[in-house]
Amino acid sequence: MKELEFFLAQLPIAQYVFFKTDELTFSDRVRKICEEECPRYAKSWACPPGVGSVEACKAKCLSYPEGLMLLTLTEVDDISDMEQTLATRTPHEKLTHQVAEKMRSLGFEVYGLSTESCALCQRCTYPHAPCKRSEQMFPCVESHGILITALLERYNIDYLYGNQVVTWVSLLLYK
Repeated sequence: MKELEFFLAQLPIAQYVFFKTDELTFSDRVRKICEEECPRYAKSWACPPGVGSVEACKAKCLSYPEGLMLLTLTEVDDISDMEQTLATRTPHEKLTHQVAEKMRSLGFEVYGLSTESCALCQRCTYPHAPCKRSEQMFPCVESHGILITALLERYNIDYLYGNQVVTWVSLLLYK
């Protein structure tokens, strides 16, 4: 763990927290938002219904007893400009993959959840064929029905910084 924490201290992470996965709050309401508001719903193995039911996602998450939550912050002109806001996601995703790889090199088995509906392939095989890159794919936190604000609030982590700062959050669950 000391080697991992030393590694984390070298990265542009605003904050990180180690937690127990039984502290996660799962809700079908979070999944309903995916279904009703996200244009990626039913278009990717990283999104519902491709990731499975909320209950199946919960069981998978809880099979990893520990978690690491990573937060990065990015400045934008206007957070309501979704194109500009989403364009800032790539560095966070790269950082999340970097930390996951470091954890794997230290012997951890890692299951990552992040901010994307997966952009690894130019065209997703969903639902006609299995995912080609399932080991590299990080489904979206919300796709699993996780109420991320509950975990942020449990650890007194600020995540709202006004109209010019985007807060990106990833979870790396491990054993």
